[in-house]
Amino acid sequence: MAKALIIGAGGVGNVVAHKCAQVKEVFSEILLASRTKHKCDAIAASIKHQSLTTAQLDADNVAETVTLINDFQPDIVINVALPYQDLSIMDACLETGVHYLDTANYEPIDEAKFEYKWQWAYHERYKEAGIMAVLGCGFDPGVTGVFTAYGLKHHFDEIHYLDIVDCNAGDHGHPFATNFNPEINIREITQKGRYYENSTWVETAPLSVHRPINYPEIGARESYLLYHEELESLVKHIPSIKRARFWMTFSENYLTHLRVLENVGLTSIKPIDYEGHQIVPLQFLKAVLPTPSSLGENYQGQTSIGCHIRGLKDGKPKTYYIYNNCDHVQAYQEVRAQAVAYTTGVPAMLGALLVLTGAWQGKGVFNVEQLNPDPFLEKLGTYGLPWHESINTSQEFED
Repeated sequence: MAKALIIGAGGVGNVVAHKCAQVKEVFSEILLASRTKHKCDAIAASIKHQSLTTAQLDADNVAETVTLINDFQPDIVINVALPYQDLSIMDACLETGVHYLDTANYEPIDEAKFEYKWQWAYHERYKEAGIMAVLGCGFDPGVTGVFTAYGLKHHFDEIHYLDIVDCNAGDHGHPFATNFNPEINIREITQKGRYYENSTWVETAPLSVHRPINYPEIGARESYLLYHEELESLVKHIPSIKRARFWMTFSENYLTHLRVLENVGLTSIKPIDYEGHQIVPLQFLKAVLPTPSSLGENYQGQTSIGCHIRGLKDGKPKTYYIYNNCDHVQAYQEVRAQAVAYTTGVPAMLGALLVLTGAWQGKGVFNVEQLNPDPFLEKLGTYGLPWHESINTSQEFED
């Protein structure tokens, strides 16, 4: 029996709150907090869980977060707010001696750059405090790291090549929308691509490298090479990796809209003067786009996310593919969310559950691939994300 403080009331926060409420034997009390309290109240009303309460919180304010933590006395803080707020929430957890978990690494608000160095720098302080921080426990990052660790533990002596593939084959019916926070999403995909090969990071022009990739139950979809944060942690913690890449699908319609928005300056994060006020074009764009949490009701189709892995077992080459497909309609029927939010929120709840029950233990800051993958994958399907694997059958990345 434990208390959980969930910070963030967007689409993912909604899923985390629903899933925690389903596991009353672990999450005996839940507090959902956000800058906008009425969003928390709407989620709480949809769950109708007697131990779920809500609060208003400015998570940029460390002192305010410390006060809320001291008042509620949670055993873990689940951070599904904006990546800009990771460090302030980590500071509050450090000050109060409470475990921390998030789904995306820190990103400075004034620079479209995300990396783990800022959060890894907390390791010794968390270790000295005797508490644990679990970084990137969504799907990608998150489950993809667990998948890779599971492959290494059970199928390989050495992993040499890793290709993480992410397909959203769903249709939400809007001309243009993003599946998670528009500001974070567009910053992510408009920066330069980057992949790891032979101990070097190789940069590519944004969305310039692409290829068709086959996804289970979906078929071939054009997939674009991006930089994604789990590449940084995976090549650090699994040093046998010779090459690691990340691929994501985009429709031509999506890319056409994105190019137009870029060309007219609406994806810029540089402030401009508008009628005597400083505004950030991308933040304005976010305000006029559909909110990701509003997309679920009419969403059709599936997501498919997995890891193509090649390496050696007993001195012989081996290929391995491990993945999950998630249906938008089923996700909405269960928790009134689209599958992208669902595939992020379920692993966040599960990671917190493993920390609270002692299946994941440690003092300091950890990425998920550093932890035992077995208890996570034993329960992942139980909580709504069944996974599948195939051995020596995938030729997708034999290049």
